[in-house]
Amino acid sequence: MMGQGKTASLRTPLSGEALTLLRAGDVVELSGEIITARDAAHKRIVDALAGNKALPVDLQGKILFYAGPCPAKPSQIIGSIAPTTSFRMDAFLEEVYKQGVSATIGKGPRTAAAAALCAQYKRVYFLSYGGAAALISKQVKRCAVLAYEDLGAESMKALEMENMRLVVGIDAQGRVFETEQTAKYRRGG
Repeated sequence: MMGQGKTASLRTPLSGEALTLLRAGDVVELSGEIITARDAAHKRIVDALAGNKALPVDLQGKILFYAGPCPAKPSQIIGSIAPTTSFRMDAFLEEVYKQGVSATIGKGPRTAAAAALCAQYKRVYFLSYGGAAALISKQVKRCAVLAYEDLGAESMKALEMENMRLVVGIDAQGRVFETEQTAKYRRGG
């Protein structure tokens, strides 16, 4: 069991057991493949599912990173890339969890419904650092468009990450890091 704000090095794909051992506030250095998907890609996923159409990407066991990278300059793998505000994806969260998504990465708080879905599906929400776009881009070792290329920066891309530093924002028990820290502060400790 992690807990107590410990740091863990994890590699994708993450097992269900690994997810349930993480606790809100734990620091994770994540390596392996993650997939970018923002608002427009999420809408297309949900629309495809509603129309009984096959998804262009198998989401089973995948981690979705709410980000749309800037185009790469010559000799770069990827341009600047940083997380976007996560609560905008909350309306789509249950559908992607039903498709097997194991975790999401973004910035900022999420709705109470998102925390409840993390607990129900035993999934995790990781917080990335806003304002760290240049640093995150250096942690990307490979980038390839997977789907929805017409969306440009918002297309779904496979990224191979090396030691992406994250904080568990919502754990698989539905505990919210921000809520726990606020309560701790109010208690004076």
